[in-house]
Amino acid sequence: MGQRLNRCLDVPGALPPPLLPLKRRLLLLSIMLFLWLYMFYSCAGSCAALPGLAPRGSAPPEDSGPGEPRAAPAALSPISAFLNGSGSKRLPQAIIIGVKKGGTRALLEFLRVHPDVRAVGAEPHFFDRNYERGLAWYRDLMPRTLEGQITMEKTPSYFVTKEAPARISSMAKGTKLIVVVRDPVTRAISDYTQTLSKKPDIPTFESLTFKNRTTGLIDTSWSAIQIGIYAKHLENWLLYFPIGQILFVSGERLISDPAGELGRVQDFLGLKRIITDKHFYFNKTKGFPCLKKAEGSSKPHCLGKTKGRTHPDIDQEVVQRLRDFYRPFNMKFYQMTGQDFGWD
Repeated sequence: MGQRLNRCLDVPGALPPPLLPLKRRLLLLSIMLFLWLYMFYSCAGSCAALPGLAPRGSAPPEDSGPGEPRAAPAALSPISAFLNGSGSKRLPQAIIIGVKKGGTRALLEFLRVHPDVRAVGAEPHFFDRNYERGLAWYRDLMPRTLEGQITMEKTPSYFVTKEAPARISSMAKGTKLIVVVRDPVTRAISDYTQTLSKKPDIPTFESLTFKNRTTGLIDTSWSAIQIGIYAKHLENWLLYFPIGQILFVSGERLISDPAGELGRVQDFLGLKRIITDKHFYFNKTKGFPCLKKAEGSSKPHCLGKTKGRTHPDIDQEVVQRLRDFYRPFNMKFYQMTGQDFGWD
């Protein structure tokens, strides 16, 4: 039977099957190689993510303590990021922690011009309001970043939240912190102005400032006053972070010399000084600098209408009493930071 089959196939003059053109064979080979690599790295990533399959030599994961969020999974490898096409989500390496009405939104918008900075737009409020949601939830809020880029967020209320320093330190002790500070009297008036725009029926600034105006006793329980006692809040942060890991940005200089302050911030973050004078112009109507080109746009950009509100007229005697009240706290803050902000 086998001999018959051989004779049938061995037809005199039969031609061998035609060979595929060289270019087509190379193309098919390239496609097969790419698919093989894709399957290999996909499998490697999936296997690495499985519980109990940590790389050899790595320490076993530690259990989270009571009330602490479970650690988030590790970031994707550069190859996986390449295959995904848009990088991976990482926990922030730097956080703008304060202060409210100090200029934090302006600083974040200016920083986002830098190609190596990616920041979440909305304030996450993770370390003060949403901590029970866990680090995985927090990381999912972050934008995707490529290798070498910095992930950032800003939530000004962190600076005055007692639990925030310990919680951020628990996430990553090396997190870089940025605090934008401003003359506490001007900051308090700005804070009141914002509240007034939402609640026109609130009492006057003067009546809220004092527990008893006759005696001149300042009401430090009012948040607009309490936030400006910077030295008190900083003491709490220094229990968990060294002073060199915290950068203090002047809200006043952020307006008068934005490029200068941004230069300090870029140095602090280990970034190349890309944001310079050429990125800003001064808007006389707003009263502060704006970007010539915002992130992802070719058009000029100023902060929204909620920024730069006109402050109400405040009794100058009240303003002076507030300056006297803040003076010793300011002096201590200057000593702690090694910077004279010139508020007195």
